[in-house]
Amino acid sequence: MTAALAEKGTPARMPAHDTPAPPAAAPPRRRKRERAFDDVPRWQIYLPLALYLLFTLVPFYWMLLFAVRPAGSTSLVPWPVTTEHFEKVWNERSFGVFFQNSMLVGVATLVATTVVALAGGYALARFDFRIKNGFMLALLCSQFIPGALMLVPLFEIFRNLQMINSLGSVVIAETVFQLPLSIILISGFIKNVPVSLEEAAWVDGCSRFRAFRAVVLPLLRPGLIAVGSFAFVHSWNHFLFALMFLSEQDKQTIPVGLNTLIGADSVDLGALAAGGVIAAVPVVIVFAFIQKWLITGFSAGAVKG
Repeated sequence: MTAALAEKGTPARMPAHDTPAPPAAAPPRRRKRERAFDDVPRWQIYLPLALYLLFTLVPFYWMLLFAVRPAGSTSLVPWPVTTEHFEKVWNERSFGVFFQNSMLVGVATLVATTVVALAGGYALARFDFRIKNGFMLALLCSQFIPGALMLVPLFEIFRNLQMINSLGSVVIAETVFQLPLSIILISGFIKNVPVSLEEAAWVDGCSRFRAFRAVVLPLLRPGLIAVGSFAFVHSWNHFLFALMFLSEQDKQTIPVGLNTLIGADSVDLGALAAGGVIAAVPVVIVFAFIQKWLITGFSAGAVKG
């Protein structure tokens, strides 16, 4: 039959099983989602963002307004600008001393938390031991314990060690409460560094510590910045430990100093706002310079490599 059709000029058809059927096209779901997002009017995106920004920035503007306008003024515009409230809290209310104490506590907590978390995170990421899972579970469970429950035991420990009215007691307490989260983050970040890099350094004759210092540590910069900045900001803003362990005025920190500006019968709003601005400036500067590494560090340390 095929030969007869070929002689008449009719092309012969191939068997059905010789011509593969074209594959079915997958539905472009991702492209549809992107197109749907592009079709959203811009005002539906920018309006919620503007409302959120307004809700966030208005309290800061209000604080700055009370800090720089003269006492007794009711103007909603900070003009004329005065620095009398800043001079009052810095000189008369000893905010210069409070600022120095807060900076010492913050930097010491940053260093101690980073060093200890680096050692603990490396051990959890690179070594296998029997109680590893239990230790990780204990670190996670410790995050559910409020700091107020530990005030009495910590106070008794520091009193026996004669560390009451010492900045070291606040540094130790802040470091202890920052370590669980910091160790977990650093451990997750180290897991993302390939072990083969360290093994190559060992083959070249490096010890474990030297390989860690030369190969792994430079790659941990975003994670270290994230952990250190989080520890600094938390210790800078924390009120409870400084209030309980520091009773002398020359040892108090900025959060406790702000509390002293609130009297039983009246509140000096100008001085309180100026103190709030002084307390907020270092945190804003820190986050302005490290925001890129901070986001990278937290996102890398939160996933398992």
